[in-house]
Amino acid sequence: MAKDAAFAALRELLGPKGLIEGEDRAPLLKEWRGRWTGAPSIVVAPGSVAETARVVALCAEHGVAITPQGGNTGLVGGQIPTNGEVLLTLRRLNRIREVSPLDYSMTADAGVTLLDAQKAADAADRLFPLSIGSEGSCQIGGVVSTNAGGVNVLRYGNARDLVLGLEVVLPNGEIWNGLKRLRKDNTGYDLKQLFIGGEGTLGVVTGAALKLFPRPRERTTVFAAVPSPAKALALLSRAQDESGGAVTSFELMSRAILTLVFKNIPETRDPLSAPHPWYVLAEFSSGEAGRLAPMVERVLGDALAAGEIVDAAIAASDRQAADFWRLRHSMAAAMLPEGAQAKFDVSVPVASVPAFLDDADAGVEACCPGARVVAFGHMGDGNIHYDVLAPEGGGAAFKSAAVGAAIERAVYDAIDRLQGSISAEHGVGLARREDIARRKQPAEIAMMRAVKKALDPKGIMNPGKML
Repeated sequence: MAKDAAFAALRELLGPKGLIEGEDRAPLLKEWRGRWTGAPSIVVAPGSVAETARVVALCAEHGVAITPQGGNTGLVGGQIPTNGEVLLTLRRLNRIREVSPLDYSMTADAGVTLLDAQKAADAADRLFPLSIGSEGSCQIGGVVSTNAGGVNVLRYGNARDLVLGLEVVLPNGEIWNGLKRLRKDNTGYDLKQLFIGGEGTLGVVTGAALKLFPRPRERTTVFAAVPSPAKALALLSRAQDESGGAVTSFELMSRAILTLVFKNIPETRDPLSAPHPWYVLAEFSSGEAGRLAPMVERVLGDALAAGEIVDAAIAASDRQAADFWRLRHSMAAAMLPEGAQAKFDVSVPVASVPAFLDDADAGVEACCPGARVVAFGHMGDGNIHYDVLAPEGGGAAFKSAAVGAAIERAVYDAIDRLQGSISAEHGVGLARREDIARRKQPAEIAMMRAVKKALDPKGIMNPGKML
């Protein structure tokens, strides 16, 4: 059989170091929330770009499908093989190839963790600004392939905005070296963009040239209570205007999600003395030490006078700032013990966030009275993680397929009315494949399928995901 021949060839090519077998496979096969469990025929870990190319070429020759995987931190199942594919992990490609401070760039293997990339930039007195809760384990290839967002998109952009060039193994096993570090290159289609957010469906990212920035000399972190999302929006506008663009992050969170953090995450506490319906976690940064403190205090004073905030705490130390951020980064884990959930990662124009929350809340309540809405996310770029939990005390109706479908329809209809997106930063994977087929314009789906057919005519790259 073709598969058996392919697996035998892979074993001969890679040897023991390049195969992951037995119990060592377990952490690679399960999505961390437990929604999907992988069923690969073989798990391979090539040790070089050339070896990766030979793996892909062998699979192409035998018509064997491949699922590429980074740090296995994805939330939509795009990294999970479900039908006997070869699971290809990039964990052994973990070298920082070059850091160029004068060029404000860094070139890294796909298997380098995001945290190690941040540390490499910091060691050169530079900043790589991409920051997400899983940065200690997610990998550069994964954040590129999913166009990761995170908490600093407001100032620095998504992964797409931080990539100068890519190295990719194409579905036929050919290596495309597009690792140019150019800020301008107007010589045709920007091919790297096909692979950023492509979720491994068009090729295997093996390396990336990344933008670096000046390292901030000062940061100020604020945890503020706000009366409503509309007031948070006004605070965001004020902070951007009065700080001269120093706002790096601006996170919105409801009391409902903070309550779950305090309940389910040990050693967390409320930074403020009394509960409030909504909160903002904002970070300001500057290349000039001593500038931020008086400016942030002035912004907060003006916001208090305007009724945009009702209380606030400014982090007095790096430790306190880290405690504030721990609340934000613990939110996904805080929901795990709460039972059945409908989870959405959506975006709308920034100015439409309050309208979306009002519209979606009303739709969810009509579908399932008493359902608990838990909303939080990156208000600075319009990305809200909108999750719906069963009513207090349970509620068997919440678990029914009909109610689940009605909740999804209510949320997505609210998104459509505001010309938003049903997947902001988590991607499509297995979870949203059918949703985008129903919600995207037919012309968009046709173009995506045409690109897939052109680059991967045998359909071996991450089948069943996205398209």
